[in-house]
Formats: sequence, structure tokens, C-alpha cells
Amino acid sequence: MEHVVTCFVRNRGELLLARRSDDAGTYPGRWAGVSGYVESDPQNPESDAWRELREETGLDGSAVELVRAGETVDVEGREGAEPPFVVHPFLFESSSRTVTASDELAAVEWADPTVIRERRTVPRLWETWRRVAPTVDTVREDRTHGSAWISARALEVLRDAACEADDWETVAAVGRELRDARPGMAAVANRVNRVFSTASRDPESVDTAAVFALLAAFDADDEAARTAVRRLRDASADTVATLSRSGTVTTALCELDPTHVVVSESRPEREGVTVAETVARETDARVTLTTEAALPAALASRDVDAALVGADAVDPDGSVVNKTGTRALALAAREAGVPVYVVAARDKIRPTGDGGVGDEESPREAVYDGRAEIAVYCPTFERVPAADVDGFATEDGLLDAESVASVAAEHAENAAWDEEVGGTSGERR
Repeated sequence: MEHVVTCFVRNRGELLLARRSDDAGTYPGRWAGVSGYVESDPQNPESDAWRELREETGLDGSAVELVRAGETVDVEGREGAEPPFVVHPFLFESSSRTVTASDELAAVEWADPTVIRERRTVPRLWETWRRVAPTVDTVREDRTHGSAWISARALEVLRDAACEADDWETVAAVGRELRDARPGMAAVANRVNRVFSTASRDPESVDTAAVFALLAAFDADDEAARTAVRRLRDASADTVATLSRSGTVTTALCELDPTHVVVSESRPEREGVTVAETVARETDARVTLTTEAALPAALASRDVDAALVGADAVDPDGSVVNKTGTRALALAAREAGVPVYVVAARDKIRPTGDGGVGDEESPREAVYDGRAEIAVYCPTFERVPAADVDGFATEDGLLDAESVASVAAEHAENAAWDEEVGGTSGERR
């Protein structure tokens, strides 16, 4: 039996779909992902996936990152026409939409994945997508990405579930799971709540609202980064410090292109290394990677002009929940007279202040893998008081604590969509 790879390339929540040439040997004229035969070991077809991406689209490792490989899909084929084959699905994230299509492709298009269900495609393409698509577990278990990235995945899960569902309650149940999956990350719940507060009580409406919310989320995160850039430029901040991994902070730093960036690697999982590498690759800035323990000293020795951090949540009183180490940075910055700015879309503001900091911790072995009876305490998040923050860079500009409280009230209204819904029928009491 033949083996093929199908590569789904994602950018801003949309997939790169390709229509096969009318002269293709199998399934001519049909829509597919980027696909081709496995020429190496079928037990390890990743190299074939990368090869097909390069040959069919011109995309390579400079713009594309492998997210995951999925379980295979068996396709029976058609007797006398196409033979049976095994599909190996892959999902890639691309920072670019610039594609150079090969002659084997009649057309390429960036589109919402749900259009797969409406088009004439190669067999079982939707099922193949679902093998690598994000799930509730993706949202719940991801410990690598920031909350902006994870909240986008939550909206994708909701969109796909609504596309498949026959009734509103099925979709609502998924929404509740997503809303509660990451209590420390306000954007996840806020963005899910907005979908349900604006949609009608039917799956198609939720699907449409989720697609709109996903596009709006990317725009909001980008505009928040631009607000941060404007504030830092106004402050003539040539040397900026940050810590851990925040996609919005990284975007802001790359656009700012400062003279010097100091990045704390963020122990124990060292997420900040990726930020340092990205800024070094994408800008002309001199990049210094340091530890959390040395970051306060670096504020003085490197003449830091401003600190820029992300947020997993902002409470109505303006206090910030973010990766452990943020408070030490804020305290050291205050002592050194360095302003601290939080860059976060409005959706990271919680509707209430009772969410806490969550109980997530790094794995024990990430801190200590020896045999002694040693307890490990390594929480993922901590709270930074509002008094230690000089401003919140959002898509609506630089906010103060009073404005944060107003946004929280808006989110509280959106969260009310589920308050009066009970039972399995979804009827209001």
C-alpha cells in the first residue's frame, strides 16, 4: 500500500489549501493539503513532509515550524481508478503567506479549515485535518506557548466543533470545557465567552462567530504590540528587558528593533531562549540572555531603559498574573527607576478578581531529578501588584488601572451567556 504525507500549513488560523492539477495522476482537480508520496521510511515520514513543502510551495524551515504529526488515515481508493493509500498528517505553523506554487498545483488559497467540508476534496481530508487540529487537551496541556497563542487554539477548537455539531448544547458543552481549561489565562475564557454572547443559539452561528473572533484576536494582539512600540519609542527606550515567552512581546520587540534586548531565560523550562533567538534573528539588536537571578543586576549593568512583559491575566484592579519571575523584575525595575509596561490585548483582562494565579507548576524533574527526598516548589504564575506597573499597552492604546476596571465590566457581561442555561437541552430556566 502506498504512503503519502498531507501537510496542513496554518497562518493566523487559516490553512493553505491546494487544488491539484487537472493532469494529476490521482484525484485531479480536487482540493487537498500539500501532499505527496513517502519516498523514505513510512515509519518516519517527516523528511518527506518537509520535502513536499519545499517543492510544492517554496516554504521551508526559515518561515515554517512543525507543530505536530497526527495518527494516520487509511483511504480505500477507488477500484479501477485510485489505489488505496495511507495518509500521514502533519501540521505546520507559518509566519509567511508567500507561496511559490509548483506546476502540480492548479491553485492555492488561504482559507478557514471548515471550507474543507464544502469543497470537492481528496478523500477524508476533513478527518485528516482533525488528526492534527487543536483539541481541548491542546488548550489545557500546552506549557510552551503564551496565552495569546493558546486562546487562538481555543477558538479553533470551538469553530471546528460548531462545524460538526448538530445542536447548540453540544457546542455549548465544548465551550464550557474551553472556558474552564486554563483558569490562569483570561484570554481563553474571554474569547470563548464573546463568541457565545454574540452568537445565536445554533451551531452555524457559533461557527461564524468563532471565525470572526479568531481574526479579531490576531488583529488585537498585533495592535497591542504596536501600542507598546509607540510607547517605547516615545520614551526613547533603546535597551529593553523582558522575560519568559510572550508572542505579543516578541512581536513588539521585533518591530521596535531596539539597540539592545536583555532576556531572562525563565527557569526551569527556559521559554525565554526562544524569544532571544527570534529577536536576534529578526532584528539588528544586540541580545543578551540571562537568568532570572541575574536579571535585576542586568537592569543596572546594561543601562536598561524599560521593561516590557506579557500577561496571562490582568485583574480589574490592575494587578498582573504572569510567569514567575515577573514580580522580581518589576521590583528591581522600580528600585532602578525603570518603567514597566505590560503588553496585552484587552481580552487578557479578567471580568472579576477572584481567578487567583492558578496552581500550575513545572514538572518536578525539570527542577530536581535526583533521588533525595526533596520537595519542589516551582509555580508557573505569580501576581504583580498594579503599583509596580506603569501602563498597559492594548489595542485601544495605553490604559491605566481605571480603564482596566471598565474593560473588566464588559467581559463580565459576556460571561453571563451561560449563567441561566441548565440541563442538557440548553433551555433557559
